[in-house]
Amino acid sequence: MADTQTSNPFSVAINHAMQAAEEMTRMLTNIKLPGTPGATELMDAHKRNLEAMSAANRIALEGAQTVARRHMEIVQQTMTELSDQLRAMASIQTPTEKAAKQAELLKSAFEHAATNTKELADMIQHANQEAVSLLNKRFTEAMDEVKTLIEHK
Repeated sequence: MADTQTSNPFSVAINHAMQAAEEMTRMLTNIKLPGTPGATELMDAHKRNLEAMSAANRIALEGAQTVARRHMEIVQQTMTELSDQLRAMASIQTPTEKAAKQAELLKSAFEHAATNTKELADMIQHANQEAVSLLNKRFTEAMDEVKTLIEHK
C-alpha cells in the first residue's frame, strides 16, 4: 500500500506542501518579527492540517481500492455462476421447465445484485466515515489551537 501513496497525485501534492511548510517553519523560526506571536505554532498547526488531509486521502484511497477488489471478486463470481447456469439451462428440454428455470435464475440474479450493491455501498460509506471523522477531529483540534494562541497573545 505504500506504493499507492507515491503514485497518487494528491498524496504527492500533500507531501510537497508538507515539505514547503517545514521549510517555511525553519525560516520563520529564524526571523523574530514583533507582533507575530505564534508563527511557529501556526506553521506547526498547518503541518498537522496537511498530515490530517493526507491521512484522510490515504483512508479514502484504501477504501476505493478495497471496493474495487471486492467488485472484481463479485464480477468473477458472477461470471462463474453464469457459466454454471447456462450449462444447467442447456440440459433442460421442455419450454415450461426452461421458463421456470429462467424465472428462478432471474430472481436469484436480482437478489445477488441487491446484496452485492449494498455490500459495496456499505464499504464506501465506512471508508468515507473514517476519513471524515479524522478530518473532523483535526478541525476540532485546530480550533482549540487557535483559541489557545489567541488567549496567549
